[in-house]
Amino acid sequence: MDSALLDALIQPTRTTLATEFWGKYENPSFNNFGINLVHFWEYYHSACRQALHDGGRHTAVRSHNDVVDVIRMLKSGVVRGEVRTVLRSKLSRKHDNEDEMLENAIDLAASLILMCDFGITSLSFSGRTELKWRHGTLQEFLADYFKDPPALSHEGMKLEKTFLARNLTRIGGIEIIWTENLVDHLRLSDDDTKVHIFHHASFLEYQMHSTESLLPDGLAAETLQTLALLCPSKDRETSRWLSRLPSLDKRLGHCGRLKTELRQIERFRFWRDRLIMLKQAYDETQPKTLTQWWHDRRNGVQWYTFWVAVLVLVPTILFGLIQSVEGALQVYASFKSLED
Repeated sequence: MDSALLDALIQPTRTTLATEFWGKYENPSFNNFGINLVHFWEYYHSACRQALHDGGRHTAVRSHNDVVDVIRMLKSGVVRGEVRTVLRSKLSRKHDNEDEMLENAIDLAASLILMCDFGITSLSFSGRTELKWRHGTLQEFLADYFKDPPALSHEGMKLEKTFLARNLTRIGGIEIIWTENLVDHLRLSDDDTKVHIFHHASFLEYQMHSTESLLPDGLAAETLQTLALLCPSKDRETSRWLSRLPSLDKRLGHCGRLKTELRQIERFRFWRDRLIMLKQAYDETQPKTLTQWWHDRRNGVQWYTFWVAVLVLVPTILFGLIQSVEGALQVYASFKSLED
């Protein structure tokens, strides 16, 4: 645990860190869920690498123990200012950018325990939503951030069985950005041409069954429900589609399948408005390619009309082309006979 942040994580260290972060899981059959945090540890390593850029001069943490010390304070409800004071007392010498180092250390710990971007220092613009926590406890900040009730009207809106992640792309032409930032889940960007989906289902399962998760009650469970909505289990085409995306959490395709009563939009609270905006963006798309026309069965009458027109048009063009060729051959034969 006292090893450097960028050292390779051995399994005992991973187990200890997971327990320190989220406590022990309560469900006795947890290991039967097929949960694997391998993608979380990739995220952990990547976040630590970003925090330690430029020789680590922008953060006050250096080892896994340093991160755990901060997380213990966050979990115990210590306000941010007091955490900063404790970390300042541990510095071995004065630094010109001392305040920056302390703030970044706290942000890194909060990002790691929640998989939410608290403004981890990076040399490049990430394009991700960054949470700005500066006062009070982490629990208070999260409760305030996720407290707003849904605001958009959902009258007459239905989440059909065809409202799937793979159809967002192959029918709607909406590009999926698989994100590691929970607060970006279901966020539309680039004029509604892209949607961000949080794919770390194993992390969410751990949060739902752990004894010390800091996520607001119900958030992990509802996020898993949105994944079950978009990537239902035992859907053959979805399984084949996900199998071609090896960089994603394998648990993503095993989140369950929502029954009709659970597909009602009012069942969602945290992500309802984003689901509404995504569904509206998807419904407003029109197929642009033959492949999209073939898969787009949202409007049965339109689909049949289009393909009947294609079936009529193609033979018409083909026969017209044949007649044109025959006519050209006849003209050529006539000139040939006159020459002879």
